Amino acid sequence: MRSVVLLQLCLLTIHPASVFAEIEARDTVKKGTIELGVIGGYWKENSLDGTKPSSNQRAVFVLPQIGMVLTDEFDAGWLSGNFEVLAEPLGARYSKPFTAYAFGGSLVVKYNFLSLGRWMPFWDMGAGMLWTDLAPRIPEQSQRFNFVLETGPGLHYFVTEQFALTTSVRYHHISNANTGTRNVGLNAWLFSGGFSFFIP
Repeated sequence: MRSVVLLQLCLLTIHPASVFAEIEARDTVKKGTIELGVIGGYWKENSLDGTKPSSNQRAVFVLPQIGMVLTDEFDAGWLSGNFEVLAEPLGARYSKPFTAYAFGGSLVVKYNFLSLGRWMPFWDMGAGMLWTDLAPRIPEQSQRFNFVLETGPGLHYFVTEQFALTTSVRYHHISNANTGTRNVGLNAWLFSGGFSFFIP
């Protein structure tokens, strides 16, 4: 609810004329541009790796982001774009199979596709560390300290030259890298939405 109210307040500060202006993401998202964003996500387990989860696992994630565009635009037709790196802290609350929490962060590399005007698709992948008190209470994990791997597509829509709405979906993997007695791993889809400010 708080994130919805915050988003509405941000939208109220936007001049109506800017919504209909011709906007090109590539004019803003250049080498050296800073991205400041927040996304919230719904985490739902899957069994794509062939392992069946022990329980109906669900969580809500909050992911602040700060990043910088590292490269000039690569000229590749409709695949033209640039690379960005982001630091992404995380906080999560699990509601199933029982109440639990997770805290950590990842380093994320993102490729921004810049040829579609105010629409900017991207693909990102990240790796990081995470502490969660799901373990050792679930069969899959024996240690509270774990590692995170994640990847997936997303989309920015530039409402103004610097403010964009964001949505994405990631394949999200949590495991202890065989440092514990149990390490089946937790695999999930992370569906998210939020917003970003891009500062040239």
